[in-house]
Amino acid sequence: MSEGTEWGLHCCLVLAWLDDMTPLPVGRLAEVFDLPPEYLKKQLQPLAKAGILRSEAGAKGGYRLGRAPDSISLMDVVAAIEGNTNPFQCTEVRQRGAGELAGAGEFARPCGISVAMRKAELAWRRELARQSVADLMSGTPTAAPARVRRFLEGAA
Repeated sequence: MSEGTEWGLHCCLVLAWLDDMTPLPVGRLAEVFDLPPEYLKKQLQPLAKAGILRSEAGAKGGYRLGRAPDSISLMDVVAAIEGNTNPFQCTEVRQRGAGELAGAGEFARPCGISVAMRKAELAWRRELARQSVADLMSGTPTAAPARVRRFLEGAA
């Protein structure tokens, strides 16, 4: 996964904490984590396209959550930024080299490596789908939202 996924998740969390201060311009969000604003903007655009964030134009525009924190799963964010492609792509390497000498029946069953990787990926996706931005909020130290709020208010 790209670090853009981490950035997107942290931005969703900040926007959830500071709902009353939103919309937040991408530059302000970038300041919270000392990230490059233009690159962060590229990571937030697919979140807006997926309805996870809402982008508001204008001088007082910026980003806010597009849905309630409890309806945004971590998998929603990952899929929006990374896409829904499988991280493991079986290319049937077992049928190359020495495998070319095998009979066709030897490869009638799916590759065990591919099956194992698919099971692991499905477990990963299910776990991310079970956790929401609201779950992240409940697991956050109580001082974090106040610290971010003070930072943003002081940087104004």
